[in-house]
Amino acid sequence: MTPKKPSESYTVQTDMVLPNETNSLNHLFGGELLSRMDRAASISARRHCNQIVVTASVNHVSFNHPIPLNSVVSVIAKVSRAFKTSMEVIIDVFIEDPKNNTKKQANKGIYTFVAVDNNKKPIAVPEIIPETEEEKLRFEAALRRKQLSLVLAGRLNPSEASELKALFK
Repeated sequence: MTPKKPSESYTVQTDMVLPNETNSLNHLFGGELLSRMDRAASISARRHCNQIVVTASVNHVSFNHPIPLNSVVSVIAKVSRAFKTSMEVIIDVFIEDPKNNTKKQANKGIYTFVAVDNNKKPIAVPEIIPETEEEKLRFEAALRRKQLSLVLAGRLNPSEASELKALFK
């Protein structure tokens, strides 16, 4: 299987916040944002492996800034690391400011997807070859995040989490 670059999975979804997608404060519902993030991340994971993918976990989401009604929102997703059958996808959410033509990061998230065959069984995915400094940092951190998730789920003994232990030495 030929390794791929994170840029090959780059996905951007841009949309406007409409009235039926807002809460009583006229901000985008958190669940609506999660849905948008999941769709963009799913497309990114699928582009990476050219297979059917399913969301395995939502590892982290931070709601740093509310997203007001009528905002133009861009959800950007890219695979940060591939493991045997799973892929970590990092999602960055930006709000466009039409007054000064700038973008501000509002939220971010980290999702894990698994590639599956037609029988819904996990299948191997291509490796990732990071290119930029940011991609390299995200790639290295992905293994620590995976080990932490496995430890918290009781699927990995903390003494075997070598990447996590290295942080505390």
